[in-house]
Amino acid sequence: MQPDATVGNAHPSAELAAGVTRAVPIMLGYVVLAIAFGILAREAGLTIPETIAMSVIVFAGASQFIAAGMFAAAMSPAAIIMTTFLVNLRHILMSAALAPYLRGLRFHSYALLGWGVTDETFALNSTEYSRQPRHHWFIYGTNFAAYASWITGTVIGAFFGSIVPGIEQLPLGFALPAMFICLLVMQLSDRLLLYAAVLAGGLSLLLGQLLEGNWNIILATVITATVASGWEKWKSSG
Repeated sequence: MQPDATVGNAHPSAELAAGVTRAVPIMLGYVVLAIAFGILAREAGLTIPETIAMSVIVFAGASQFIAAGMFAAAMSPAAIIMTTFLVNLRHILMSAALAPYLRGLRFHSYALLGWGVTDETFALNSTEYSRQPRHHWFIYGTNFAAYASWITGTVIGAFFGSIVPGIEQLPLGFALPAMFICLLVMQLSDRLLLYAAVLAGGLSLLLGQLLEGNWNIILATVITATVASGWEKWKSSG
């Protein structure tokens, strides 16, 4: 699969627009989460320019929340940088998983595409590329839409968090699970995926009653992937 303008008779601008359109659920979730980050960062002592600059330069939600908390705890810059680096190491694996779909691009394209990888854009892009050939401008579309919405939310939270009374009390935490549920529903294209989603969710809830921490998620993922892979092989061999 070659990511050039001839893939699927697609034009870069059309693929860019398709990427933006498919990223709408991510955008809705990112705006809400970024507002929460903007409020938290301001409460942690960051100035408005510093808060916005972190979203513009870092663009990594989990790391930014952690960094804001560490900043509030007056931890050293070296500790904050090292912690955010370790948290974002998983992006190397995500980029490696997307690389086979993006052969033959220039270095600056790889740098831009890799910089925009997040958990949510990876889930969307990897699913799209596994279904059909795509031009790499599709990923530019999803990444740009996610990036723009994250910065927009950060600006809103940073500017209005201290102006609007009680905004920090809003239940903004629903945005992340709601966004992942939406992305999950978008991927349920056949019966096997539906069964796998139900199995994984049920196992995670069951194991969550028995185990501490987040091991229930990892075990449910491994068990479900093993069962689904075995089922698919058995079905194809029969």
